[in-house]
Amino acid sequence: MQSKEIRSKFIEFFESRGHKYVPSAPMVLKNDPTLMFTNAGMNQFKDLFLGNKKEDYTRAVNSQKCLRVSGKHNDLEEVGIDTYHHTMFEMLGNWSFGDYFKQEAIGWSWELLTEVFGLPKERLYVTVFEGDKTDGVPFDKEAFDFWKSHIDEARILNGDKKDNFWEMGDTGPCGPCSEVHIDLRSDEEIAQKPGKDLVNMDHPQVVEIWNLVFIQFDRKADGSLENLPAKHIDTGMGFERLCMAMQGKLSNYDTDVFTPLIEKIAKKAGVNYKDKEETDIAIRVIVDHIRAISFAIADGQLPSNNKAGYVVRRILRRAVRYGYTFLNFQEPFLYELVDVLADQYEGFFDELSGQKDFIAKVVREEENSFLRTLENGLKRLDQIESKLTKEGKKEIEGKEVFELYDTFGFPVDLTALIAREKGLAVDEAGFQSAMAEQKNRSKADAASEKGDWIQVGDDEQVEFVGYDATEAQAEIIKYREIKDKKGKVFQIVLNKTPFYGESGGQIGDTGVLVGDGETINVIDTQKENDLIVHFTNKLPAKPEATFTAKINAERRALIKNNHSSTHLLHSALREVLGDHVQQKGSLVSDQLLRFDFSHFQKVTDEEIERIEQIVNEHVRQNIKLDERRNVPIEDAKALGATALFGEKYGEFVRVITFDPKYSVELCGGTHVNATGDIGLFKIVSEGAVAAGVRRIEAYTGPGAFNYVQEQEKALKAVKDLLKNPKDLSKAIEGLLEEQKKLSKEIEGLHAKQSGQVKTDLIAKAEDKAGIKVIAQQVTLPSADALKKLSFELKNEVQNVFAVLAADIAGKPQIAVVIDEALVKDKGLNAGQIIRDLAKEIKGGGGGQPFFATAGGKDLSGLPKVIEKTTELVATFE
Repeated sequence: MQSKEIRSKFIEFFESRGHKYVPSAPMVLKNDPTLMFTNAGMNQFKDLFLGNKKEDYTRAVNSQKCLRVSGKHNDLEEVGIDTYHHTMFEMLGNWSFGDYFKQEAIGWSWELLTEVFGLPKERLYVTVFEGDKTDGVPFDKEAFDFWKSHIDEARILNGDKKDNFWEMGDTGPCGPCSEVHIDLRSDEEIAQKPGKDLVNMDHPQVVEIWNLVFIQFDRKADGSLENLPAKHIDTGMGFERLCMAMQGKLSNYDTDVFTPLIEKIAKKAGVNYKDKEETDIAIRVIVDHIRAISFAIADGQLPSNNKAGYVVRRILRRAVRYGYTFLNFQEPFLYELVDVLADQYEGFFDELSGQKDFIAKVVREEENSFLRTLENGLKRLDQIESKLTKEGKKEIEGKEVFELYDTFGFPVDLTALIAREKGLAVDEAGFQSAMAEQKNRSKADAASEKGDWIQVGDDEQVEFVGYDATEAQAEIIKYREIKDKKGKVFQIVLNKTPFYGESGGQIGDTGVLVGDGETINVIDTQKENDLIVHFTNKLPAKPEATFTAKINAERRALIKNNHSSTHLLHSALREVLGDHVQQKGSLVSDQLLRFDFSHFQKVTDEEIERIEQIVNEHVRQNIKLDERRNVPIEDAKALGATALFGEKYGEFVRVITFDPKYSVELCGGTHVNATGDIGLFKIVSEGAVAAGVRRIEAYTGPGAFNYVQEQEKALKAVKDLLKNPKDLSKAIEGLLEEQKKLSKEIEGLHAKQSGQVKTDLIAKAEDKAGIKVIAQQVTLPSADALKKLSFELKNEVQNVFAVLAADIAGKPQIAVVIDEALVKDKGLNAGQIIRDLAKEIKGGGGGQPFFATAGGKDLSGLPKVIEKTTELVATFE
């Protein structure tokens, strides 16, 4: 059975049993502060488990894109080495939200696996939770008894808390689970050792394929467990492993999920898959990683140097370096796999085919960049090797191994591999120590202590009224205290709120809660999944009181100006630059708007001018906002609404229209009543932020007016300085020409001065045991002049050893230049010498053995530099 059919049959099976198909959420999470990426199928249903949200269904099924490369679930280093771990994978799942429980979940899983998919019963094993005395949770006899009606007791195994108790996080919903494992070994192997002895032992052919989680507890902040009011089911089955079992393979990579990619990369590399272990691992790494990279970019996360973007970049670089090292790919190659991948998933994950050109361009740019970095890293390794050779050492220090990892993207195994080729070892313990220090710093930066939610009101859901009102009468549902390195804050959830929680690029509202004689400042509003959370510096004295929740309306008005302007800007960009333009990120604040979009070249001044004209034309037209709420998603698409890749839309959406022929978008943010409210739109910057992504920043309303006024003031100041010329541009051009002419004259004078200094220095050179020593204090116009003089002395004076202590515009600088023959024969090293001399001017520097420079703070130390040089020269004789 082909993989597409396997996926379809899974979904159809549960749909026929009353489950609603819910499309996969984006792999990149936006409103969950606890996770960067979706790492399990249940992530998008967290609010249903937590009781923060209600849906019109109690059963669901889907195939969720997941990524496990950070935090507790981190499979990155295993990927490629074995045949069953992946970075990105699909998780097939079925859920019950307070509906059915263990009996149905177990019965349906057995029916699907053995009757629909036809997996051999004698190859299957299941596990149940053995219980835990610390938590006071007994052996899961209920699950055991249900399994017993389907499978022989000998195939039901006990599992401990590590394997058979699932938790969402440090706190929250949790419960025991049952795993289903399959033994794919040959009959001969099974005869030698039964599969039950290999369950959860990391055997590549005895693998877990499905996990049934029975969510029945709530883990509190103190570690205790409480029974949940409703019990839930959360299952997850690895799609790739299921395909392996269904297709009779011994490796996930031998299934049709991966074989088209493997064939493409093996052909390009000129190798055969399964001929050689090291090339096999490289191929597996590459075909796994291109999926993770492509889906992350499609869902809106571009490679970058921080947070989620750094994770994507790290995955990409791992793939590139495996190709570089083991498949001899010296040029970009990953991007060529994007087409193959998009074709594989067309019809189910269409976000790939819809953006395949953009994804390929981003990947190619990243590959080019890293291949250059790789070359620099190899040069750094050569420097380290040279230093070790001189010192007579054979091991690269841990801190240097970490530098290669952190700065150049060299994993320790790559450094170790290259080191072995050079006859060197690496200090892996030192590397791990440096890595641990960095992780501890990161943990300390991110550490926060969250208390349990204290329930105040009976309401379960929050009503957002901020589209229509700036204040509302509200009561507190619950609150909690949070401590981090910045201090202590409180989170408050209201039953009704006008406060917009940060999402979709729009920042959260600020304002006040007024009630019972006190005013509580709301310093920020965030969204945690679908929960609106108000941040305050203190709690009300009487949390049970009724409050007036009032936003800062003036600030909100500025935010609305900027948000509506992003919609107008988006449409103008597409009109001027082309339909390839897609939003790739945004920031909407009260100060400015920032808009990231796909485009592969600089936006010209003429294009910027045209974009501004179009936006301001629509502002002047004072187009009224057409806002439609709870529109069926298909109806919204029929209206021509622009949906953003990487956003999760429900069945019903909000449509924001400013002229149906111009701007129609799906959006949850706040907007102006009519475009005239914006007043003025002014672009203030445009530039690149990532491969294939440009960024525009703009001001609107009062901000735009103030910006224009400041520009006019600056322009007037320039005119005044130039005595109000008729043609300002021509006057400035004249000044620049005059400056250029004067600069050349000054350069000539400096050259003449430096030439005279050089002549004097050569005349004063002393012969010390065949070495021409020059040690003088000089005055020079620039650091470049000092460098030029040093090299001229080196070229014109044989066997020169020169120390120049220079006064450069009142700042001390030193240069040490040594003939290469002296470096070789006498062991002199300018870099080492200058470090000692620089102490006299309270500075530092370095360089190569034949030339080094240093700068400092103490000009009075220059004579001491010459004195110290004289002492050194005395040792030459």
